[in-house]
Amino acid sequence: MSAIDLWLGRHRDTAADLPGADLPWLARLREDAIDRFADEGWPTTRRENWRHTSLAFMAQQALAVREAAAPEAVVAALRARYQAARGAAQDAAQQGAESAPELVHNDGHWVVFVDGHFAPALSAIGGLPGGVRIGSLADALGQIPEAVEAAFGQAGDGEAPAALNAALAADGAWIRLGRGVAVEPPIHLVFIGATVADQHLRNLVVAEAGAQATIVEHYPAGAAGSTLTTAVTRVIAAQDSHVTHLKLQQEAPEAIHLATIEAEQARGAVFASHSLSFGARLARNDIRTRLAGEGAEALLNGLYHADGRRHVDHHTRIDHARPQGTSREFYRGLLDGSARGVFTGRILVAQDAQRTDAMQRCDNLLLSRLAEADARPELEIYADDVKCAHGATVGQLDEDALFYLRSRGVDAVHARQLLTYAFAAEVLERIAHAPLRALGRAALLERLPEGARLEELL
Repeated sequence: MSAIDLWLGRHRDTAADLPGADLPWLARLREDAIDRFADEGWPTTRRENWRHTSLAFMAQQALAVREAAAPEAVVAALRARYQAARGAAQDAAQQGAESAPELVHNDGHWVVFVDGHFAPALSAIGGLPGGVRIGSLADALGQIPEAVEAAFGQAGDGEAPAALNAALAADGAWIRLGRGVAVEPPIHLVFIGATVADQHLRNLVVAEAGAQATIVEHYPAGAAGSTLTTAVTRVIAAQDSHVTHLKLQQEAPEAIHLATIEAEQARGAVFASHSLSFGARLARNDIRTRLAGEGAEALLNGLYHADGRRHVDHHTRIDHARPQGTSREFYRGLLDGSARGVFTGRILVAQDAQRTDAMQRCDNLLLSRLAEADARPELEIYADDVKCAHGATVGQLDEDALFYLRSRGVDAVHARQLLTYAFAAEVLERIAHAPLRALGRAALLERLPEGARLEELL
């Protein structure tokens, strides 16, 4: 049996039991999606969008859980870390300007999924403003299928792993933000692989005109072993809405993580994507947004750390379709051991998108002789009144800066770590929400050698 036959069989065995199986539109979409995956198979370097990342090994990959996770402990640890990060952010604010804004004191809304299914007992969704709904996609399919259909996407969207996700996804988050409503505390979506070798998640976010929210997508280390996660998150941002999305991926060292984030922005909509990739044996993030309305703004901001023989790939696309759009894109990579980091970013400016202001940059820091980075920023411009720029760098720690720190009494190890952290900190500073910025900082320090001692020097 081939690897493709395995997934075709999985679809045949589970299709009738998936949520929404009785909805004709969803049944057709799932059939079209699995047919597409059967035709395309796992991507290899022969495909342009996968030039530096191949999934050919999936044909022989045996997925298996070696050690189960305790979801209750994972959620408790994650919430404790967020509380600590919130406290650290509050202390920093109090030590700063006297006019620093007061931070939200509650922990936000927690929506937890275990092995690809909503876990109500582990979730904690607090009181919500009128017009806001936060819950399970499976429940939404049973209660408001027409609304889900409008946001679900199509079988032809994204790459082949996204098609597999469309065919097999059983659950995920459903978030609807009513017109003009602001949800102040973050909405935490937590996805834990506890006992299964693969999970397929689909998250839908619909922000009506003027709505505002911050959404955090957590993938903590769960079950140990060769596991697979496919995840698709779709954001529909209506006129003048503001959606901030932060993804923190910390899965186990043998995991495979294949994800897509897609956004559609109407007139004046603001979308900010922060991608922090600190886990998994292979992590691929396809991040795309379309500025479909005049005056829309987008920020794509990312930081990845890979060591050992890990491989991390960010593939981004920003489509400027209408005039006066603004986009900023910043990615930085820390690569150690024999790891490989890949960034491919494309900004497309349509003929009608006059007065576009777009900038894209990727910088990589090689921390060992065997680490490798591939960076390919691209601009494709069909308008003549634009302001666009792009660039990329790959380098090592500055010897003069190391010498300066050594001359001030900092030992060689911590001098390197201070400079490494400083290189990454610029990405974290773009996270506007202070507790989430502190959470990202803690996650980074956890990855760096002797991070606890490094924190004392900061």
